[in-house]
Amino acid sequence: MSPQGRQAQAAASSEDADPPVISVDAMGGDQGPAAVVAGVVRAARQHGEARFLLHGRSAELAPLLAKAGLGARAELRKADGVVTMDDKPSHVMRHGKDTSMWSAISAVRAGEASAAVSCGNTGALMAVSMLRLRKIEGVNRPAIACLWPSRGASGFNVMLDVGADIRADQTDLLQYALMGAAYARNGLQIEQPRVGLLNVGTEEHKGRAELKAAHELLSVNAGEAGFDFVGFVEGGDIPSDRVDVIVTDGFTGNVALKTGEGTATLIRDLLRDALQTGLLSKLGAVLAMGSFKKLQTRIDPRQVNGGVFLGLNGTVVKSHGSADATGIAAALSLAVTLSRSGFQRRLAARVATVNALRQDAHSPEQDGS
Repeated sequence: MSPQGRQAQAAASSEDADPPVISVDAMGGDQGPAAVVAGVVRAARQHGEARFLLHGRSAELAPLLAKAGLGARAELRKADGVVTMDDKPSHVMRHGKDTSMWSAISAVRAGEASAAVSCGNTGALMAVSMLRLRKIEGVNRPAIACLWPSRGASGFNVMLDVGADIRADQTDLLQYALMGAAYARNGLQIEQPRVGLLNVGTEEHKGRAELKAAHELLSVNAGEAGFDFVGFVEGGDIPSDRVDVIVTDGFTGNVALKTGEGTATLIRDLLRDALQTGLLSKLGAVLAMGSFKKLQTRIDPRQVNGGVFLGLNGTVVKSHGSADATGIAAALSLAVTLSRSGFQRRLAARVATVNALRQDAHSPEQDGS
């Protein structure tokens, strides 16, 4: 099982007795349905009770599923349309009802599946998810949360938003903190998550106006929201043990995420090249093979593939468009384990509770007016 799957499985409980059913957009992604089916096979081996609904073109999927030998654990749902990476979200919302992406999300809305996974166009997936599933009451902007390898006790930090929306005002950032803390609490078993607000410095006078306002909001509401606010954090703190949840806008978060993934890949490639430069290097690589494999797994972006859409009435996991079978299996594993955890119900309950407390605090009776 991938590190991401192991971390999310820590939250699993016996609350949901029914086997999880995952709805999969089999036509999304750069590597086509073959990689998706291969990822489903791997996830099915890891999660013996899970079932999968694969949405896409029958002519392409039927032979792949027959060869995979998944039997009754995988069901094909015919959908001839495909959302491409170049499609505008507005176009998909108007004309995408016949697509595999739309069909995959609709299965969650209908209660046929407990979560959906897609490697497709991020903007279109968020648009379709918001249209079909709707936002949790009290949430202004949904966010995409990712797990970032860290020095913390759990091995991962949560960062959001990493690409759902490039904009975020102080109220949005407060809600991101709330949702990210709920994810860390239920997904990483961190009872009192530490939340940091990403900025260009840790001093309170630094940053844009909305960041300063968000700093004040998070400081005031941290107690009732169930997290500890550590203040501003910098880019170097993202993988540190100083914080459990990093809050930022989607533009900054996406740039940070892609930079981190690219750096991890560069380190892996440079290390491989260095260990092949001579006989002694190759001998040393053989002697240290076990340690190198552990390092490669730790920094492999595929092993932590899958961003969770937070703030919707349903669980949606966005896999990288370039993901191979390993990455897709990691995203599917995350969807399975979150489905088992009851996380979606707990997040909605936490949002409702905090919103009610904030409304009470600003009511005329409380203000004395």
